[in-house]
Amino acid sequence: QVQLQESGPGLVKPSQTLSLTCTVSGGSITTNSYYWTWIRQPPGKGLEYMGAIGYRGGTYYSPSLKSRTSISRNTSKDQFTLQLNSVTPEDTAVYYCAAGFGLRTVGSWGQETQVTVSS
Repeated sequence: QVQLQESGPGLVKPSQTLSLTCTVSGGSITTNSYYWTWIRQPPGKGLEYMGAIGYRGGTYYSPSLKSRTSISRNTSKDQFTLQLNSVTPEDTAVYYCAAGFGLRTVGSWGQETQVTVSS
């Protein structure tokens, strides 16, 4: 089972871009049929699927966030990165990176990152 380590700032100002990186260990980001996912949980709400990048580099986004979200990867570092543009206080949440065998499946979770959007 892979291990995931998130990194990135915990505070972002409104209108700026939120950027989080997830580093994979114990496996490769190009492992066949693996999908690398970002999920968030706003305070008092349930988990929200944001999007994923697949083992071949294809990207998949939640329709509600697609216009502001970009997920990319660095295969030489086994990392994948979330960028969320034009953030507002409503983007304040706990953010998770995750991985699974198949799209929208999760077998491994990162440690979570609290991101607050505030001036």
